[in-house]
Amino acid sequence: MSVLFTFPGQGAQTPGMLHALPDDLPVAAALAEAADVLGHDPLALDTADALASTRAVQLCLLIAGVAMARSLVARGALPDMVAGFSIGEYAAAVVAGALDFTDAVRLVARRGELMEQAYPAGYGMAAIIGLDLAQLEPLLAQVHGAATPVYVANLNAPRQIAIAGSEAALHAVMALALAHGASKAKRLAVSVPSHCPLMEAAAGDMAAAFDGVVVRRPSLVYLSSSAARALFDPARIRDSLAANMAQRVQWSSTVRLAWERGARLAVEMPPGSVLTRLTAPDFTDGVAVSSDGNRGDSLLALVGRERGGTVL
Repeated sequence: MSVLFTFPGQGAQTPGMLHALPDDLPVAAALAEAADVLGHDPLALDTADALASTRAVQLCLLIAGVAMARSLVARGALPDMVAGFSIGEYAAAVVAGALDFTDAVRLVARRGELMEQAYPAGYGMAAIIGLDLAQLEPLLAQVHGAATPVYVANLNAPRQIAIAGSEAALHAVMALALAHGASKAKRLAVSVPSHCPLMEAAAGDMAAAFDGVVVRRPSLVYLSSSAARALFDPARIRDSLAANMAQRVQWSSTVRLAWERGARLAVEMPPGSVLTRLTAPDFTDGVAVSSDGNRGDSLLALVGRERGGTVL
């Protein structure tokens, strides 16, 4: 049986998320590395005011995911595979050994800037719960237009789908969805229209940011939630990371793929437990758990049990 580490995306952020990381050497080292690249203390990025910035949010998610994974790995809790949601794919690539952390910090800082500059206001994302894709797409077609663009963005679960677009379009689709049987429609804490064609120009600029960056073959199984498949070729990983801001997130299919490849324990890196809730239904005779709210020794025990031994 295998262990899967998952890395959340934008919307999971919370004030103080970096301050809540374990007080140990791997975390301190990750914070120091990030500080060297950024030229300032990354702990300044997780205030409520700072997290109004897409750049700060994405950097916090990257740093938190890598730091927590390194903390667990240092104590013997090694994953067999990794999967990230949106920006979480960058943290997953670092933990898989495909991308250096310092390069990832630079790239994610640029990614956040590009997304923020492309749509500084008036756009975002919303979640529709209780309708499947076939039910939701006709509602988007009623609203979508040049002045009110809106697209399917994230396939989180068969009946939990995120949409991206202008504020007016999001609210129109949310109202239609509730009128057509959705159990819930809510605006997400995301201020840009991620994972749809509105981000294609920014994704092109992101590809240029990868010039000169070394991407290696991963040392463990790297599952791309954009492609919903395992990627091993460095060029394909690079292209997938650069383009993922404009590609749908296929989380439900990615979780099913992890299950089919033998994963029976999914451990979500901080912050939050969004991916744990989305992953649990597919891990029917396994375990999905969040590192937030769980003691480190409890997580280590779960990994040790999965491997038929113990970790320290």
